[in-house]
Amino acid sequence: MSHPTIAYFLKGFPRNSEAFITNEIHELEALGFHFKIFSAFPGEATTSLVAQNIQSPVMYLPEDPSTIDSSFWPWLKANLPRYYLAHLHLFRQRPVRYLKVLVEAIWLSFSLRRTWGIEPKKSMYKEFLRAGFIGDQVLKSKSIRHLHAHFCHGATTMAMFASSLTGIPFSFTAHAKDIYLPKLNPGNLLSIKLRRTRFVATCTEFNQEHLQRLFPHDSAKVHRVYHGVDTERFLPASVHHSDVPLILSIGRHVKKKGFSFLIQACEMLRDRGQRFHCVILGEPDEDTSQIHQLIQTLNLEEIITLEPGVSQDDLRQIYHRATIFALACHIVDSGDRDGIPNVLAEAMAAEIPVVSTSVSGIPELITHRHNGLLVPQKNPDALADALEELLMNPALRTELTKAGRERILQIFDARSNIKALARLFQCAHSEGFDLTPLTSENPFASANRPISPPASRPQSVRSADKPDSSHHLGSRNKLTVSS
Repeated sequence: MSHPTIAYFLKGFPRNSEAFITNEIHELEALGFHFKIFSAFPGEATTSLVAQNIQSPVMYLPEDPSTIDSSFWPWLKANLPRYYLAHLHLFRQRPVRYLKVLVEAIWLSFSLRRTWGIEPKKSMYKEFLRAGFIGDQVLKSKSIRHLHAHFCHGATTMAMFASSLTGIPFSFTAHAKDIYLPKLNPGNLLSIKLRRTRFVATCTEFNQEHLQRLFPHDSAKVHRVYHGVDTERFLPASVHHSDVPLILSIGRHVKKKGFSFLIQACEMLRDRGQRFHCVILGEPDEDTSQIHQLIQTLNLEEIITLEPGVSQDDLRQIYHRATIFALACHIVDSGDRDGIPNVLAEAMAAEIPVVSTSVSGIPELITHRHNGLLVPQKNPDALADALEELLMNPALRTELTKAGRERILQIFDARSNIKALARLFQCAHSEGFDLTPLTSENPFASANRPISPPASRPQSVRSADKPDSSHHLGSRNKLTVSS
């Protein structure tokens, strides 16, 4: 059985904080799937071997890059001419369908306002214009039979409109803040998406249950599919060579990662006389200045080092230097939170003892005092106590790390989990197949059905195409990891 081509809708590709999407595409390609990747914006430069080995072509939307942060009217003036021909072509092909979707986009822009006294949601017009361009490309390809978006706000809005314009079904993967921040799916927009989608994948059981509670009539469409970890890439170190214990933490500098609480815990460890060094590795973001300021205020410059993100290939060696991995995730006031940070699973696969919080899906990964330590969120005292216990107890560290890797091998192995997503894509286009949600008792229930044999994979990297230029992922410089 040959797989139809699937169009992937992304806001940016490849992205530093979304290496799991790159890995997902690569693993699905190995199973014989074919993709056309549509990205609203270029991502970061990459030297990632996984990204370089992706065969799927990438088309970036023809927007003026200088208008990314512009208000709506300057954006429209600059970009409407770039989308005009695609929309004209769609209108001529399917005038009734096109006008119906246009009217819906206008209606949504008004109905999704918080109050009737404010301007319409202009993001609906942007996503409609983008969707029209992609829909035109989808119809021209004649091989695309399914649309899939990552993150259930902007990219999924594009996929929903494109599906309505083309008649091709869509699905999406929901992650974290896109589920929990109402402003990203105002009003009943997420309900509309659930009602129309063929299926929803989400990366934690916590997310799955949350969505099923919110949308009981569509609960059977929601499936938990863990991102998983490449357990052949993230292997235990044969020998640890650190004279000074190293506490490692990885993530973008955003509030939900809890770096401020980790920094406060490091101050307590220093004051208790513990000898250690802490490295926070990740890309600058909204919280960078506060992180720097807190380190300086607490006089921790000699103890805590901030380092930029690195590729997953380089990250393996960094894990091997670590004595402990810590991530103090918490729910911020807006409702934003992590799902299951991939870096926690990678550290466990590399047999690094982990300390984190009992937030969101993290307890699905870490069982307290069995394969890691969990502390309450926003509690630097408890975090310091847990870190100190691990610093002073090598036997406990060893016990936790062995159980940690076993947990990853059991239910977080990437190659096992990708089969569950593969089955969802197959079932979405096969009569008589069951799309019953995966369960914690049998996490690969749908994946256990046979997967078609892998298609032969070309050895060379295909170029990515753009309306006016082409790109090779392999020509980029770096894909950093932070999840």
